[in-house]
Amino acid sequence: MTLPVPRHVVEKPGEVQAAEPDAAESYTATERLLAELLAGIARVEHVPAESHFFDDLGADSLTMAHFCARVRKHPDLPSVSIRDVYGHPTIRGLAAALTEAPPPPAAPPVPAEVTPPGSTFRYVLCGALQLLLFAGYSLLATPGYVLGYEWVADASGIVEIYLRSALFGVLAFLALCTLPVVAKWLLIGRWKPVEFPVWGPAYLRFWIVKALLHTSPMILFVGNPLYVLYLRALGARIGPGVTILSRTLPVCTDLLTIGAGTVIRKDSHFLCYRARAGRIRTGPVTLGRDVFVGEHTVLDIGTTLGDGSQLGHSSALRAGEAVPAGQSWHGSPARRTDVDHIRVAPADCGTLRRAGYGLAALLQTLLLYVPLTIGGAYLLLTAAPSLDTLLAPASQHITSARFYVEALALSLVLFAGAISAAAVVVFVVPRLLRPLVRPDRVYPLYGFHYSVHRAIARLTNLKLFTWLCGDSSYIVPYLKALGYDLSRVDQTGSNFGTEVRHETPYLVKVGSGTMVADGLSVMNADYSATSFRVSRAAIGGHNFLGNAIAYPVGGRTGENCLLATKVLVPLDGEIREGVGLLGSPPFEIPRSVERDTRFDHLREGDELRRRLAAKNRFNLRSMGLFLFLRWLHTFALTVLGFAAFDLYGHGDGTPGLLALAALPLTALGFTVLYYTLVERSMTRFRPLRPRLCSIYDPVFWQQERLWKLRDTHMQVLNGTPYKNLVWRLLGVRIGRRVFDDGVVITERTLTAVGDDCTLAAGSKIQAHSQEDGTFKSDHVTIGAGCTLEVGAFVHYGVVLGEGAVLAPDSFLMKGEEVPPHARWGGNPATETAGER
Repeated sequence: MTLPVPRHVVEKPGEVQAAEPDAAESYTATERLLAELLAGIARVEHVPAESHFFDDLGADSLTMAHFCARVRKHPDLPSVSIRDVYGHPTIRGLAAALTEAPPPPAAPPVPAEVTPPGSTFRYVLCGALQLLLFAGYSLLATPGYVLGYEWVADASGIVEIYLRSALFGVLAFLALCTLPVVAKWLLIGRWKPVEFPVWGPAYLRFWIVKALLHTSPMILFVGNPLYVLYLRALGARIGPGVTILSRTLPVCTDLLTIGAGTVIRKDSHFLCYRARAGRIRTGPVTLGRDVFVGEHTVLDIGTTLGDGSQLGHSSALRAGEAVPAGQSWHGSPARRTDVDHIRVAPADCGTLRRAGYGLAALLQTLLLYVPLTIGGAYLLLTAAPSLDTLLAPASQHITSARFYVEALALSLVLFAGAISAAAVVVFVVPRLLRPLVRPDRVYPLYGFHYSVHRAIARLTNLKLFTWLCGDSSYIVPYLKALGYDLSRVDQTGSNFGTEVRHETPYLVKVGSGTMVADGLSVMNADYSATSFRVSRAAIGGHNFLGNAIAYPVGGRTGENCLLATKVLVPLDGEIREGVGLLGSPPFEIPRSVERDTRFDHLREGDELRRRLAAKNRFNLRSMGLFLFLRWLHTFALTVLGFAAFDLYGHGDGTPGLLALAALPLTALGFTVLYYTLVERSMTRFRPLRPRLCSIYDPVFWQQERLWKLRDTHMQVLNGTPYKNLVWRLLGVRIGRRVFDDGVVITERTLTAVGDDCTLAAGSKIQAHSQEDGTFKSDHVTIGAGCTLEVGAFVHYGVVLGEGAVLAPDSFLMKGEEVPPHARWGGNPATETAGER
């Protein structure tokens, strides 16, 4: 929506000019101070007391974030938040609200939590031991895999190959599932509420168990009763009839209690531990009977949900918070609401049904998928006539040109074959399954229809094509081919990002002119403890959706809405149109302001067609480049793999076995260096600069291209010193002894992280935003000793002072300044009293 130029404002580049002061206008002391601060930030001579910050003065959220920070620093003014500004968008209204607001109740003093300088010796020693343990695990596992493969290779005939592959696969599956359980009970025993520093002996045991859990194939059984049984084997107290759809694996399982009939939706965090200020603290998470936990939620340690209670989507419970029995809460931090999130009737789903479903899934895995994988790999290596040179003695071919030509050919065939197979899997198989699950019909869990529904969700959510086509015009025909109803598309060249997810693509409708930044999850399936239903989820036209949004069936938003990053999409009240929504729970903000329309002339007419065509050509070259880079990586790994295989097959035994054992570590090291070199080459080994430009500016295209770079391999390094080394290679100005448990940093060279910081799992530092057709980026500075807790999201232009703590699931908006040793939390984040 384009607003008319207000009578108070004459737009100039980088400047807002207000009307001349009215001599008759009077100010209170608070109003005068607020007006002077805003005038200084907006670079105007005078701010009228009744002028609307956004409609009249043309300010944006970044301007007002700087204003809030300046007010908080003033000794004669009370603290003000961005929510206060949007709720009272004039100087007079804001001053009255601040004056009339009762003082907050006195909270018990909480001593500032200062992160002591860590021990570099312990940091280095822990990293060395982690490397040795990784190498030792590879060395111990390699003989088992080699013996199993050789046993399969000795088989004669297809039937015997299948039988031996199945038996070997069963043994390997059981070993991978059992090892984390055994390690947990031997190294930890029962988890108890304790606290210990990172990089020490207790942390090393914690990391071993956590790393092994993430290697377990049982993670593939999320949404299956077998997964619940596995958590019980790890010590969790889980009642009957529990459904867990989240792939976030709890680590301290003895501290997890879940009552019968509870449902936990995907992308929920309930880790049963917290990382803060260089220390790990474990604590209980307790869910009663018949509890509902929504998508994109965080349950911190010490949280409780009573029997029959609900926690809505995009919500969080902080440490020590509890939802009383029978109540529904939502928000970050959560508060009471009347919304009922269980919107599907129950169905008949007893113990026998669950047991049968779990057994059938296990047999299907062990008797179909595993033998096909093992036996297929053997047949490929032995039946392909072109592999004679690759499998010849290393001394005869490792320097031969033919070896590399055949490796190149094999990698091309594998790469092209994988893409072709993925296309069939994504576009053909789900359409054949589609008629088997009807919209708006209630089906019981753990039956035939549930299996079909899960298959459609898995197959249509393969990341390959959204990664390839996202952030370009080509994502639109891909999503249409997938099954999305996109009506008449107003092509922008950036309609969707590289991460778009759904339950079923055939029931997603997006209106024309809508743009989605990234991380959209369309929740067009509802679940209860015994049933599910798929329904159409519709997003209105001419919307803009920010990052990390879970959009549910029945979302109460219509045409021309701005949905801010991490917003909770409302499920009650009137349909919102022509407004923006920010926060969790959400509140209304302006849909657009004058400063955001400065590039609108590039989004219409001949100028749009010319620039869009140029962007399409650039994006097409980027797609080709990244396909080539991925194939080149596949080719290099093929060479490494066959070289190690040949050293084993034609050596004297021990050197070859060591070569095979070193292959995983070598492949990981090569992958890290390869993609680091690719990224730094694309930036010409120069840091990015803050930008304010149109999405049709070639400068933006260069930076947008970087978002396609692969970084999933870095997850293996979470919780180790090596993650910091990689960040440093990628251009992050990162300090010493930083504990990174799984942060995502999008603009590496715009980010600075101080010494001894703690970056928790699921946190994100994003030094940019894309709002409609405008791209903005700026530096992010995280001071020494700061903590970003689980699911925290930091936007661009942010400064966190030394020792500051950002609570779980918080959204720290652009331009905010957090004072040293302060505790902030919420969505949007504001100062909090914190907890011990």
